Amino acid sequence: MLDLPGYPLLDKNRLIGGCVKLAVTVDAERFVREFRSLPPSSWGTTGGRVGVHNPAEAVFLRGYAPAEGDLPIEDRPSLELLPYARYLIDELIPAPPMRCLLAKLPAGKRIAPHVDQAPYFSKTIRIHFPIETHDNAWMMCAERNYQMRAGEVWVINNSTIHAAWNSDASRPRTHMICDFVMSAELSVLLAQGDRDLSKPAPPG
Repeated sequence: MLDLPGYPLLDKNRLIGGCVKLAVTVDAERFVREFRSLPPSSWGTTGGRVGVHNPAEAVFLRGYAPAEGDLPIEDRPSLELLPYARYLIDELIPAPPMRCLLAKLPAGKRIAPHVDQAPYFSKTIRIHFPIETHDNAWMMCAERNYQMRAGEVWVINNSTIHAAWNSDASRPRTHMICDFVMSAELSVLLAQGDRDLSKPAPPG
């Protein structure tokens, strides 16, 4: 079973609730410029993810998809092409990084509501870094709906029911998604984050 032996389980309902916007910022223009420099051959697969994540394309920057087995959580070749992404993973967030990927949700696609149930997910903090997004891209977490803008950094509670949808007919939505082991510094950032940014979702 997917696990991180020796690390405690986290009460994410207490720590996070739905989603929390952290008081840190990303250079959105630099990030998207670097992201667009990836060769087209990087894309076109789920990156080994299965099930509910099949609608999305993925490129793993650290580690592997859990469905690929018990493989080491280490830097992947694509991360060498993305120095700013490496900075965000290794330096901006003050905590040890675990798995990290780029996830592209194509136009008109949805990630169905689900819960990440393995112990690994209950022992890590999941952070989303929006790269390319728009007004028709949404996330749902703990029955609340959120819009995440490029340049922002969000913690999501993936131990509760969550989902994503891109109702734009012509544009994808891409996030960098990273898991971190909790640290004292990240705990402070999380406590200082904004929890009151949910919005009514549009019909459909």
